[in-house]
Amino acid sequence: MRPDSTTLTPESDIAAFRSAMGCFPTGVALLSRGSGAGASVVTVNSLTSVSLDPLLLLVCLKSDSRMVRRVSEAGSFAVNVLDETQRDLSALFARPDRPSGESAMRLLDAVEGATGNAVLPSAAAFFECRLYAEHAGGDHVVFLGRVVAMHRSTPDRRPLLFHHGRYAALA
Repeated sequence: MRPDSTTLTPESDIAAFRSAMGCFPTGVALLSRGSGAGASVVTVNSLTSVSLDPLLLLVCLKSDSRMVRRVSEAGSFAVNVLDETQRDLSALFARPDRPSGESAMRLLDAVEGATGNAVLPSAAAFFECRLYAEHAGGDHVVFLGRVVAMHRSTPDRRPLLFHHGRYAALA
């Protein structure tokens, strides 16, 4: 017996694609570029480990995002993995009118990391990266970052998850 399904074609609408991709839960992180008055931060959930030699991770940003040019020009960024207690930060930095500069640093209780980008000591983990490669991917830009510094909090932290278009928690 065939399971109920929707067959997607190139003519399928974006909502159907998003709904199908929503079946795959993701973690939530804050990508930062710069620190202090120059800090810029945005919520992302397209974070993937790519390679162990060298240490590489992947993150995607919408092509029209203000952050794309900043990362491209500076050649570095940081990714701060959020835990379930940091849901409000995820929502705040997903907004188009999100805080930046010193205001963002204070709200996040962030410090300047080794690469000059804001890192959150309160995050479940953070990764500081030098830009390794950049690729166009449809309406997004795919950044590969070479991890040059990282920090992991205690292993009992529960991740902030996103699933079926909303925040979720581990059972």
